[in-house]
Amino acid sequence: MKTRITELLGIEYPVIQGGMAWVAEYHLAAAVSEAGGLGLIGAASAPPEIVREQIREARKLTDKPVGVNIMLLNPNAEEIAAVVVEEGVEAVTTGAGNPGKFMEMWKNAGIKVIPVVASVAMAKLMERAGADAVIAEGMEAGGHIGEATTMTLVPQVVDAVRIPVVAAGGIADGRGFAAAMMLGAEAVQMGTVFVTAEESIVHNNYKQKILGAKDIDSEVTGQSHGHPIRSLRNKMTREYLKLEREGIPFEELEQLTLGSLRKAVIDGDVVNGSVMAGQIAGLIKEEKSCRKLIRDIMEQAEALLKK
Repeated sequence: MKTRITELLGIEYPVIQGGMAWVAEYHLAAAVSEAGGLGLIGAASAPPEIVREQIREARKLTDKPVGVNIMLLNPNAEEIAAVVVEEGVEAVTTGAGNPGKFMEMWKNAGIKVIPVVASVAMAKLMERAGADAVIAEGMEAGGHIGEATTMTLVPQVVDAVRIPVVAAGGIADGRGFAAAMMLGAEAVQMGTVFVTAEESIVHNNYKQKILGAKDIDSEVTGQSHGHPIRSLRNKMTREYLKLEREGIPFEELEQLTLGSLRKAVIDGDVVNGSVMAGQIAGLIKEEKSCRKLIRDIMEQAEALLKK
């Protein structure tokens, strides 16, 4: 399936793996890229040299295009912006800010820049800044979310910009992929389903929490202070929401979640850790290799789109 995104990135399938903190490391990124999608290394708050090492390790596993997701609020963002140029990364996705000040440097290096947006206004701003495409992410997604749903956000962004749009949030199979194409997207970005991939280094407890999830098992914390995060409910989310209702200041609530994502991803503590996952978790029932996962999605989507 050829779209402007597959042409832009030089990939076989219009599938991008989400740049999830602690989850999106080089094993997963390389496996997704090798399977024909675009694998991303999630820089999150990692030091620049760790990101450099991750890129180099991914290069040992695949010669296909690999990208890096950069959170622009990261104190190391400027150094990481330079690292991706030095290491010859093919694409960068960005979140939590405007990548405008890095755009010229990245463009001069031939890097494709694809910011994640949660509104039409931000999509237009990114287009004016020189973005090659945008990822319109609905609030069904795991982790940090906006307010609009994927179903409402994607077509509005498609209508508002001339650059290609990638749909994200609530997509985990060929039906979701086909729906995204019908809304005008030219690729999808998926996160939660790749957390459960065979190549994912995420602790098995985390994977099993997703594989055993029901449709109603995700909830959003942090809405009262403007930092909404979607996770699977557990002791930590219940405690957080209780304190949030009591009006505890944001700074104190932050202490509750400090290091909680690492606790879940690496240590397997799915009781007190932050098990970030999208609403689509209830649909994911099987651990697959990245290759089988992508192939199954594409086969189902192509059959639906031909009807």
